[in-house]
Amino acid sequence: MSLNTSDPRQIDQALAPLDARRSIPPKQLGEPGPDHPTLLRLLESAVRVPDHGKRVPFRFLSFQGQARLAFGERLAVRSRQRDPEASEAVIEKDRARFSHAPLVVAVIGRFGPDEKIPESERFSTASCVCFALLQAAQALGFGAIWLTGWLAYDPEVAHWLGLGEDERVVGFVHIGTPKLDAPERERPDPRELLTEWTPE
Repeated sequence: MSLNTSDPRQIDQALAPLDARRSIPPKQLGEPGPDHPTLLRLLESAVRVPDHGKRVPFRFLSFQGQARLAFGERLAVRSRQRDPEASEAVIEKDRARFSHAPLVVAVIGRFGPDEKIPESERFSTASCVCFALLQAAQALGFGAIWLTGWLAYDPEVAHWLGLGEDERVVGFVHIGTPKLDAPERERPDPRELLTEWTPE
């Protein structure tokens, strides 16, 4: 059945899944998380993004179970190395970063030399994957959030993750079952952001 775009109710119904998207803080994400087949299904949807030149400039790393805690311990050590004066609260925050959501997916951008497709466009593709993964997770009833933080840019962390010279973290997507309904926040008004170009 075709959508009647002159009917606001049909439009609102069609766009409701997009309008309902919320970021859920990691501390509010618990078990259960997606199992392996469900994760693969989420990724099948997430990879359906604009990709100029079909370069597929991304790959994934998943963190689950005890691996999340082991990674957190490394982050705590690295955090102390980066700032010997850091408070215990800061160190503990880094130690616990991956301990809340049962699944964390790192989206790794791949940006080797390319004569035709600028790196900025390939980065945009990898960023779209992060957002598409958020939408896919919420569509299946999970909560999720896309984060970076210092660890996304730290060379030692990149070494732990096995990143190549032309790779970098685009985002860490934390996924789990929401412990609460995230409140709506104020959103930009597109009427204030939209202008129409006209020739002079």
